[in-house]
Amino acid sequence: MDTNTEDLGKISGKVLLFGGVYSNLQALEALKQVAINENIPPENCICTGDIIGYCAQPEETMQFFQDWKAKSIVGNVEIQLREGAEDCGCEFKEGSRCDGFSQLWYPFAQSKLSKESLDYIATLPNYIRFTYAEKQVTVVHGSYFNTSEFLFKSTPWQRKQPNFNATKSEVIIAGHCGLPFHQLQEDKLWLNPGVIGMPANDGKPSVWYAILEDKDNKLSFKHHTLNYNHQLTNALMQNGLLPEAYAKTIVTGIWDNTEILPIAESNSQGLEIQL
Repeated sequence: MDTNTEDLGKISGKVLLFGGVYSNLQALEALKQVAINENIPPENCICTGDIIGYCAQPEETMQFFQDWKAKSIVGNVEIQLREGAEDCGCEFKEGSRCDGFSQLWYPFAQSKLSKESLDYIATLPNYIRFTYAEKQVTVVHGSYFNTSEFLFKSTPWQRKQPNFNATKSEVIIAGHCGLPFHQLQEDKLWLNPGVIGMPANDGKPSVWYAILEDKDNKLSFKHHTLNYNHQLTNALMQNGLLPEAYAKTIVTGIWDNTEILPIAESNSQGLEIQL
C-alpha cells in the first residue's frame, strides 16, 4: 500500500460514505444532519475526496468539514490545490466544455481558500483503509492507480479487479465519476456512494450518499438520496464568476454535457438511477 494511507484499524457501527462535496456548503450541512440523526460519529463519516469544486463556497465548506471532523482522502482537486497547480487535474479533454468550465471554477476556488484550509488539505491521505465486518476496505478517489481515472458501473470489471489485488481488499469505496453505483463480483464489492455536491444526471436536484452497516458482523450497504437547500446553492453560484451551466444543473439535475460518460451512462441521462 501507498505510504500516505490512513489506517483506521477495525471500525464498527454505521459508516456514512460520500464524495464530491464540490464547495456545496448547503449539501454538506444537510449531510451532517443525517449523520447526527443516524447517530454516526464523525470518525465513521468518510469522504472519497473533492471537498472543493464547482460551487460558490469553497472556504466555508472546507472550514465546516474541518469542524465536523469527518474523514477524507484527497481527490484530484485537493492534489492540485496543495501543489499550487493551475488546473483541477480532472483529465478533461482539452477544449471540452468540462475543461472550459474548470478554467472558471478552479481559479475561483483557489483564490478563496485560506492558508489554514490549504494546510488542512496538505494533511489529507491519498487512501483510507479499515477493517469492517472482517473485510478489508480501501477508499480511493478514481482508482488506486490513478486519482483521476473515471470508473463507472459499465466499466469492465477487468479494470476494477487490479485495485482489489493491489490493496488486498474485499471492498473498494470509490468516487470521482459523480454517479452512485455498486458492483459485486464473487466476494468483491466496488461501491461508489455518489457525490453530494452535484446531482447525478437523473433529472432530480437531490444528491447521493451511502451507509454501511455491520449487523451480526455481516457487511451490508444502502444508497440514499439527500434533499437540501439547492435553491440557495443555485443562487450563490450566480455570481458572474462560476459556470452558469453548473448552477443550472443544481436545480434541474441534468448535466450540461455527458463528455466523460460511457454510452450506457450517457443514455441514462434524465432517467431514474438504477441500483
